[in-house]
Amino acid sequence: MTIQLRSYQEKCIDQTRTALRTMRNVLLQSPTGSGKTAMASFMLNNVAAKNKRGFFICHRRELVDQTAKTFDKMGIQYGYIASGYPPNYYQAIQICSIDTLKNRLGSTPLPDFCIWDESHHLGAAGWTKVHEYYNKAFHVGLSATPERLDGKGLDDRFQHLVPGPSVAWLISEGFLADYKLYSIPGADMTGVHTKMGDFVKSESEQVMDKRAITGNIISHWQKYAADKLTIGFAVSVKHSQHIVDQFNAAGIPAIHLDGTTPKEERRKKLREFAKGNFRVVFNVGLLGEGYDIAANSGLDVTVGAVIDAAPTQSLGMWLQRCGRALRPQDDKAIILDHGGNALRHGLPCQERTWTLQGREKKKRGKSDQENAVLV
Repeated sequence: MTIQLRSYQEKCIDQTRTALRTMRNVLLQSPTGSGKTAMASFMLNNVAAKNKRGFFICHRRELVDQTAKTFDKMGIQYGYIASGYPPNYYQAIQICSIDTLKNRLGSTPLPDFCIWDESHHLGAAGWTKVHEYYNKAFHVGLSATPERLDGKGLDDRFQHLVPGPSVAWLISEGFLADYKLYSIPGADMTGVHTKMGDFVKSESEQVMDKRAITGNIISHWQKYAADKLTIGFAVSVKHSQHIVDQFNAAGIPAIHLDGTTPKEERRKKLREFAKGNFRVVFNVGLLGEGYDIAANSGLDVTVGAVIDAAPTQSLGMWLQRCGRALRPQDDKAIILDHGGNALRHGLPCQERTWTLQGREKKKRGKSDQENAVLV
């Protein structure tokens, strides 16, 4: 199958290729939903055509399966370097789990070319270990939000950043959905402590897991997004389950998922969600960055709304959550912000200048509030 690229994807790849002529570590930034895996597929297909070895490195098991499904559609032959998957080192392209890869250095073939999915995690020790071990390979990082949780840059891992199109441009061109965002007061994070760059989870749970806030979540969903399949983000498993219980008590079919949900049960529930038998799926740490429900359920599904009930100091996490609802659709997407994250970080379509040095330069102006409604 020939991999068809959009014009902006071709531009991103051309700029990445140019940068790789003079350096070995390049980060490609492009928003959630812009097709980074398609761009990675194109690059790896060229690597294989030149009889070179390429690794696609994932940070979660769910993304290993998801990438395999995408590569199948693209006609790319591959093997796995991931626990629980049969190895086939004869294939030029390998889909790798970072947790497996870091424990098998020295016992697996050396790559010529590495693509790092969600590469803003490269500050972690295990990631750094692998990156430094493969110091003779070319490295391309992919990230919608190239920034660590603590705001530190990635210039110790990458030499150059290729900027992709903005969210606002992708919306204007129809590649992403337009949206309405409703930021609902209720989350008072005054006095909540910070640990490792984000709010302490136990304290956030105490703030958010209250009947009044849960009631607002349900009533605002009924008012603004009742006709849309919806993904919700909660602070903790307990918090998520409480919200789901209240949705079901109100007669709205809802489910909870997290990383401990067995794979087959998760797939079954996501298929029921895709069919509309569940209207809302709340999760913790599962359906965020990089996750494609359509690929993991095996069914086409359009997520029309996001409920964010998890306050965060991570700009990247906020943008990743919003991006779950911005795939093209007939109507405007709905984002219900119950955690105060829009006021904390700005709108998804706000212009941002990403750099390898760290925090983006914030540009706030009249246009920043065009799609926001405070209720």
